[in-house]
Amino acid sequence: MARKRFIPEIKKNQTFGLNITSMTDMFTILLVFLLQSFASGEINLDPVQGVRLPSSSTEKNLVDGARISISPTELKFDQLKVADVKDNKIASSAIDPNDSNFIKPLFDELQKFNKDNEKLAKTGKVLFQADRDTPYATLRKVMYTASMAGFPNLKLVTTAGN
Repeated sequence: MARKRFIPEIKKNQTFGLNITSMTDMFTILLVFLLQSFASGEINLDPVQGVRLPSSSTEKNLVDGARISISPTELKFDQLKVADVKDNKIASSAIDPNDSNFIKPLFDELQKFNKDNEKLAKTGKVLFQADRDTPYATLRKVMYTASMAGFPNLKLVTTAGN
């Protein structure tokens, strides 16, 4: 006995509706992800006089933030000299006597920056230019002070190299 194939009854006045809500949600999430990961603009950053930046092969775009630079002779916040540097060490007059890693004048300038530039301060980002010969102990003092002032996201500035 041969089986008959089941043929569903099709109503002539019935329309087929495609539910695209979940597909729309997926594309919306994808769009938001791509917009967040896309850098919208370039930042012009001039190296500080006397600073030889290390080279890097990264392809990431530079983000804006507070700008700190340390050269063999001085520590600067933006274009303002904050402390003297001698023999790749920050001058003892700028170091807090109670905390050997805390640079008081830098902390004060970062606090002023917090009040004056709320939009950039909320990101907590610092663009840090340091001479390639600066020892880590000196860099650590700057990083420690910046994090104490509310800037934990430190971005080291390098030159594009191969």
